[in-house]
Amino acid sequence: MVEKEVIVKNPHGLHARPAAVFVQKAASFPCKITISKNDKEVDAKSILAVMSLGVEPNEKIILRADGDKEEEALEELIKICENIEM
Repeated sequence: MVEKEVIVKNPHGLHARPAAVFVQKAASFPCKITISKNDKEVDAKSILAVMSLGVEPNEKIILRADGDKEEEALEELIKICENIEM
């Protein structure tokens, strides 16, 4: 299992379009992926779960991946969280 603390730099946080892009990318990996914010952990492959966290710009989240391609998955998802042009 790998985990990384990330500051969401996207000006929209993880709402609507950024959340959809994030979930679509997470679903493309075979490993289990979760997001945690304020001690609440959700499945990163569920759009409703991701949006329920209400991640705003400049908030800290923890991404965890466990299984095949876990490091690659985390790397790609961090890019989405840090993309300020989305």
